[in-house]
Amino acid sequence: MRSVRALILSMLLLCTFAVGTAAAQPPPTHQFPVPQLGTPGFLPDLQRWIDQVIPSPIQSDPADPDAELAALHAAVLPSPVGDPIFDHWPADLADLSPGDLIESRDITATAAWLTLVPIRSATLLKFRTDDSQGRPSYATATLIVPATAWTGPGDRPVLVNNLPIDALGRKCTPGYSLAHGLSTQSSATEFIPPTTQLAVLRGYAVLVPDHQGPWMAYAEPYVAGHAVLDSIRAVRGSDPVTYGDSRFAMTGYSGGAIATHGAAKLIDSYAPELADAIVGAALGGVPADFEILSRSMNGNLASGVFMAATFAIGRERPEILAAMNNLGRWATTSVLKDTCLSVFAAPGILHLPIDVGANIADPLRSELATGIYEVTRMQGMRSATPLYIYNGDQEWWIPAEGARNLYAQQCELGANAVYRGVLGEHLIGAATGYPEAMLWLDQRLLGVPAHSEC
Repeated sequence: MRSVRALILSMLLLCTFAVGTAAAQPPPTHQFPVPQLGTPGFLPDLQRWIDQVIPSPIQSDPADPDAELAALHAAVLPSPVGDPIFDHWPADLADLSPGDLIESRDITATAAWLTLVPIRSATLLKFRTDDSQGRPSYATATLIVPATAWTGPGDRPVLVNNLPIDALGRKCTPGYSLAHGLSTQSSATEFIPPTTQLAVLRGYAVLVPDHQGPWMAYAEPYVAGHAVLDSIRAVRGSDPVTYGDSRFAMTGYSGGAIATHGAAKLIDSYAPELADAIVGAALGGVPADFEILSRSMNGNLASGVFMAATFAIGRERPEILAAMNNLGRWATTSVLKDTCLSVFAAPGILHLPIDVGANIADPLRSELATGIYEVTRMQGMRSATPLYIYNGDQEWWIPAEGARNLYAQQCELGANAVYRGVLGEHLIGAATGYPEAMLWLDQRLLGVPAHSEC
């Protein structure tokens, strides 16, 4: 890299598609010289220099920081997709209980050919849930029913397939793909590995939650956990004859493991009536501790994903947005806010640390970051369902340290848990750990009790 100016220009090419409006503003007054690499205080000086060179995308009274933050929060939220079931906030949400069904839609015609195996029906459900602060919100999920009758004991079991949505825009969700058909926003992880297809062939119904919620709060475990548990409530409540006594098991890898992790730990406090119905949870490639990820995913090829997750959590926790400088604000209010993983991961090529988008020194070791780590770690919360935890032993983006710590902590709390270290990094580990995890889930759905290895 020849200069810091080249670095900033590179970022602008990636992050500020909408900055054309800023060009019409008077040029800012430069109070800071261009920071030089290797000099003391380089990053804080760079942060301040950025705010002098790049104007804020939010025009508000500088004397009213609360109004400015509110305007920024509104600007970073995902755009509507034109379908009310995903976009519309019902006026009476506060009058509903978590899990109450708001509306449903038969999407069998579009979902059947995407599922690839014979199905009887696919129904998109919209239901009340809670956001990370316990405020009324909504979420969607798709219930897929096999074409064959269930011939096993009891009611038809349901596999809750928490896919790694890992996205900022509403069109990137599996529910949108199943309702509207395959598009450039559809993810390969909606089909690979073929978890939904294998479960349908076994006669299980499959529930696929859009667990990031209407604000697409990627990586926020409380939003995801609430949405997953409320999707189960919605299925049981909308068809108690078919699913009132069904066994439910959850699975998720990577971003899907965040949702599974959150849901398993929230059963006791949020949905205790589901403790007997949820018979197990398998989670792999587990991002259980964001402090570890701040060391493994920042300033390298994974930094684009790490930045996107940080900004998405800020949709639910605006104190993160308040710590962004003008470059960070432009990035999060640009068209990037509606993109999927394949787009927002691209800036990782530049190996930029998240510090360049912050307005505080050493943001990942700040008091703000420490608080976010503590909240999202969900420390001291015991899973009310048996856990099968696996992680690649050669992982570098999501190190096995986090998964091993989760297993040890759950054992200390008295949970029923199993841990498997598997061969490979994140992608290879997804494949090598998959067969045993699916066999474990199959046994739980058939009613075989889980054996703890704690």
